Amino acid sequence: MAAIARAARCLAPALVAGLTLVCVIFTASTSASAAPKDVAGLAAYAGADRTQVLIEGAKREGELTFYSSMQIDSITPLQKAFEAKYGVKLRIWRGAGKDILQRVVSEAAAGRHDVDIVESDSFALEALSREDLLQPVKSPYLADLVPEALRPQGQWVGTRLNIVVGVYNTALVPKDSLPKSYEDLRSPAFRGKLGMEVDDYDWFGMVVGLLGEEKGLTLFRDIVHSNGISVRKGHTLLTNLVAAGEVPIGLTVFLQNVRVAAKAGAPVDWFLLPPTIARPDAMGFAKYATHPYAALLFYDFMLSDGQSIMLGREFMPTSRKIPSMLDRIPVNFVAPDLVLDQGQKWQKLYADVLSGK
Repeated sequence: MAAIARAARCLAPALVAGLTLVCVIFTASTSASAAPKDVAGLAAYAGADRTQVLIEGAKREGELTFYSSMQIDSITPLQKAFEAKYGVKLRIWRGAGKDILQRVVSEAAAGRHDVDIVESDSFALEALSREDLLQPVKSPYLADLVPEALRPQGQWVGTRLNIVVGVYNTALVPKDSLPKSYEDLRSPAFRGKLGMEVDDYDWFGMVVGLLGEEKGLTLFRDIVHSNGISVRKGHTLLTNLVAAGEVPIGLTVFLQNVRVAAKAGAPVDWFLLPPTIARPDAMGFAKYATHPYAALLFYDFMLSDGQSIMLGREFMPTSRKIPSMLDRIPVNFVAPDLVLDQGQKWQKLYADVLSGK
């Protein structure tokens, strides 16, 4: 009997160790089996181990493909930070929003699914959503974003804002003489001094709609008739022309254009005329992503670390964790429907007003 007791005492540690190993294996198996295997399930996965699951999967995939309309010198800091943090290669194809839209739709029609993440203007993302080419994502970082950056269907999310501001040449235009409202632009003091970007019909549609369509159209027709408008193509070009003194005041440029120019030493500063309009840039996860783990890891990165990096490039992030002018200035986001469903109407009205018709 004593021998049996001694044997039991000797076996007990081995038995406990064996049971522990079984528990570890079972737990790991349960955890692994809990992670979804398909793209839709993975995009909606909200388990406590979500990040670890994505990292492990992304390292197996090794890369992802990113289509973006962001300038290369702004993408590069994001690329370097992501690759350094996770060791996953970010492959980039850059183009304008309309080019990205056409490429993604054409590739899908041909049965090719090269892209994993799309980042461009919200109009292109909304169009891709309507083509059913984007997959909703339940990122834990969505809760950090301003409400306007979120769409009801969840198939894309706003990542940064292009806030439309006025720009003026500080050597030619005294700050205290700047207009305080669009009505002020009727003043003869602004004759021959104003410039606008030729394609900003979405901004125009939003401003006119908020002022009241009849009142707004009459106002802008009066401004053009009384003082004229120098029409230029490109927000950066218009900013540069203001810096050069060729156009003393530009009415439609992006805030980051002015900040970058001022930082480079140009004699420019920005001002606001209410209502303030913002054009959101957005991001979507491809429904048929070839590298879903890496793509979702980058998606979360863009809504967390990427927000501070974009701030460093003078963009306006959508995360509420980063203090910005959104905290103190009411901003109206351009509705994608205005472009996709009413675009022809506002393009024609804008062109007619600028031409003096």
